[in-house]
Amino acid sequence: MSGAGVRTVLFVCLHGAAKSVLAAADFERLARARGLEARAVFAGTEPDPEIAPKVASELGAEGVDLRGRRPRRVARDDVAGAWRVVTFGCELGPLAAGVPVERWDDVPAVSDDFRQARAAIDARLVRLLGELTPSR
Repeated sequence: MSGAGVRTVLFVCLHGAAKSVLAAADFERLARARGLEARAVFAGTEPDPEIAPKVASELGAEGVDLRGRRPRRVARDDVAGAWRVVTFGCELGPLAAGVPVERWDDVPAVSDDFRQARAAIDARLVRLLGELTPSR
């Protein structure tokens, strides 16, 4: 979806419960702050039954409502409909055939150091959002 309209970024991590959730929430927050029409979705290749408690707690404290949201398995339609696909240490295999995938494999585990993981994600999000910002 590279033309007009709302661009969607797909964030995928192994369990769809921590890094991808955090990246999607922060992407949407940062996009809104810049007045950009963009959205993010998160998924996993081997989804957990629920969002990581630390991520849910931290984002909830910031007003991000994740109630009723659960990790889900990434689907071919997710990949096909995305402006950009970003993975965290996982492979999409045939789902991503012919689709460029940006790999953020060096982001630390959220369970090891939440703040460091978030800082690494947000630094990359700033660059990604820069690609969406119209030239003046």
